[in-house]
Parts: sequence; C-alpha cells; structure tokens
Amino acid sequence: MKIAIIPARGGSKRIPRKNIKDFCGKPMIAWSIEAAKASGLFDHIIVSTDDAEIAEVAKQWGAEAPFMRPVELSDDYVGTGAVVKHAVEWSLKHIGKSEFACTIYATAPFIKPADLIRGVELLLQTGKQIAFTVTSFPFPIQRAIRITESGGVAMFQPEHLMTRSQDLEPAYHDAGQFYWARTDAVLNDVPAFSDAAVPLILPRHQVQDIDTTEDWQCAELMFDAWRRFDHPVGSVEHPHAGFQRLTKE
Repeated sequence: MKIAIIPARGGSKRIPRKNIKDFCGKPMIAWSIEAAKASGLFDHIIVSTDDAEIAEVAKQWGAEAPFMRPVELSDDYVGTGAVVKHAVEWSLKHIGKSEFACTIYATAPFIKPADLIRGVELLLQTGKQIAFTVTSFPFPIQRAIRITESGGVAMFQPEHLMTRSQDLEPAYHDAGQFYWARTDAVLNDVPAFSDAAVPLILPRHQVQDIDTTEDWQCAELMFDAWRRFDHPVGSVEHPHAGFQRLTKE
C-alpha cells in the first residue's frame, strides 16, 4: 500500500490562508491533490491539518482529512518530519501497514504526476530509504557575497574570487515538492539529507518556493508561462488537460 500525506496547517503568517488561497483558478492545495490522484499511485491521499476549513476544501478536491492534527504539532516550530510521522502512525493504526509514504507539499502547483511516478521508481531501483526532489542553484554558491557590518561587500569564499564558474562544483537545493520514503524510514526518523536518500533532479523552471507574497507572484507568472508554452492545451501534462493531474505548509 502507498499513501500520500499532505501537511497543511492553518496558521501561515506571511501569506494568510495560503494553503487554500486561490492560485490560478483553484485552491492552492487542489493542485497537489490532483497530482496525487492523477498519478494513480496512492491507496489513500491524507491531508494532515489543524484547520476545519482546510480539511473541508481537501475533501472537496478528493483527499481525505480523517483527523485533526494535534495542537503540539501545529505551531511555527514543528518540522514536517514530526507531522508526517504522526500521520504514518495514525494510518498504521486505522488503515493498515503501508510500504511507502509520499509527503507532498500543499504549496507545490508545479508537481507533475509523472515525477511522482519517477520518484517511487527511483526509490525501488536504488534500494534507498528516501527519494526527494532537488534542483540546481542558478549561480555558483562558491561565488556568493555578503553585506558586511560597515555596509561593504565580501565573499563567503574569497578563495574562489578568480575561479571560473565552469570549474566550480554544481550545488543543489531541496525543490520543496515531495518526499518518497519507506514507512519504516519515517517511523525510525531516517534523515533525508544523508546517504539513505537519492535525489530526483528537476529543471529550475519547474521549481518555485512559495513563502512570501513576492514568491507567490513569481509562481503565478511562472505557472502561467509553463502551462501556455511548456505544456500547451490538450497535452496530458497541461494543468487543465482532460485527465486530472496536477518548502511546505
């Protein structure tokens, strides 16, 4: 059995109600739910929330919201890992043993069902405990600069001042879309940033963190361009194609 877990608490501060705020014609969380449904992978799509309105919206779009998340797992300081572990423990008790759990962020409208499928296939092929999405930084992190206390500029790694960009090691960051994991890895708190994990690399145009109003505006512009040019109307990857398809609370 495979389950999807979508963490979606109600207390977002920087973008109030962002998990159910309208994004390009649908509640934000609907895009994640529809991607999970369209993949055909999951026996249950569970939304973990502390908010009755979010739970209702999730149900309207085809997910389950079978419990209210405990208060101690609903503040600004609780990590996603603890929330997912709670959901896996709940499903183990009330639904039965699942072999795999996929954490899907509620604010990830660029998720493709095909990538969800690629993720679990990667997990099976490699024998790893976790598979999650990453993307590359658009600029070499070794050439990053900081603003000093005096208002000047300094490099974080001055030894690379004259190093050519093409000679620097590529760097990646969490794409904030989804994490596949064997449920035993979730229950045993196996860390994602370790040799137990394998990355699924996504192109940068398919990734946008959505934590601020500026992020949201960028995501809308990217999404509109993505669906018009990358996935034209009528294609199976288009967000509004005939079949249903398409970091972070």
